Amino acid sequence: MSIAMPDLRYHRPATLEEAVDLKRAADEAVYLSGGHTLLPAVKAGLAAPTALIDLRAIPQLGAGVSVSDGMLRISAATTHAAVAASALVLEHIPVLAALAGSIGDVQVRNWGTLGGSLANNDPAADYPAAALALGATIITDRRRCPAEAFFDGLYTTCLEDDEIVVEVSFPVPLSAGYAKFRNPASGFAMAAVFVAQLAGDAVRCAVTGAGDDGVFRWKEAEEALGRDFSAAALDGLEPDASAMLADLHAEPDYRAHLVAVMARRAVSSMGRLTLHG
Repeated sequence: MSIAMPDLRYHRPATLEEAVDLKRAADEAVYLSGGHTLLPAVKAGLAAPTALIDLRAIPQLGAGVSVSDGMLRISAATTHAAVAASALVLEHIPVLAALAGSIGDVQVRNWGTLGGSLANNDPAADYPAAALALGATIITDRRRCPAEAFFDGLYTTCLEDDEIVVEVSFPVPLSAGYAKFRNPASGFAMAAVFVAQLAGDAVRCAVTGAGDDGVFRWKEAEEALGRDFSAAALDGLEPDASAMLADLHAEPDYRAHLVAVMARRAVSSMGRLTLHG
């Protein structure tokens, strides 16, 4: 069986302005970063862009990792492998480094990028949970968008069609933990929970892989942990099963149970990542 690939133009702009101009000039042009969702979709005939605009040669997007004013700043084209290996990430938010090191396989980690993952907003992706739980700010070529307003449902964000993610700014938490139950075949999260203790005694709990509308904050868990920050405080709590994803891997009630289990394990392992499945 052969698959006919569409005719594509490939562009490698050197500046943000050039990238935006290319996007506006072509019908059905798409930005390319890691391409782990886009390229398989093109090969399968599920997407037919007329042009690929590769963002990885833009210096501003590859600036790496820095720390300033209590914020860990990671440029959008930073690969998962680079996040996992960064001394600054390991020092300031070690569980974020561990999360990055758990994504996919070696090839995926060396090609996929932070900005690409967030812009794609796959419902089983890891970074959206970290961004939402930590209260990150997604910085684009034209504005600053809080994570709370950035994610807008499955594979959907607040980004305009030609807008580009430039950097993500993560507040450094007092402590954070992440627990993920992986699909044994794909490694994607069937349910994963990121819990963060932030300055001012704020507690945030974000869930990925389980919600039928993508990543979300589990407010009931946050309230319980705000009163008593312990795994035991979550005993008996489960998210609403009617808001959970149903697919061939798990029914909604099972995913709700997994979320509850992962939340307790995330709290029990603050500062670390735990993997299951």
